[in-house]
Amino acid sequence: MNTITVTKKEYESLLDKALRYEYIKREMASDAFSVPPLKNKKAVVSAFKNTKLYNKDFISSLERGLKRSTYFKK
Repeated sequence: MNTITVTKKEYESLLDKALRYEYIKREMASDAFSVPPLKNKKAVVSAFKNTKLYNKDFISSLERGLKRSTYFKK
């Protein structure tokens, strides 16, 4: 058996990366790409605006994207 010695800092960095990878893998395995429950463009945009987490440029980009989306076309 081969033994590799790493510093505590390197070990913590590798452990952090491994845990992040596992988190992303778990999230991707979940229903991350499911169909949105809403088909109302205005309701979706309104929900994003109400969080007050997104700037106006993002909201306008979201609106443009929803207009082009075939899922939201009636």
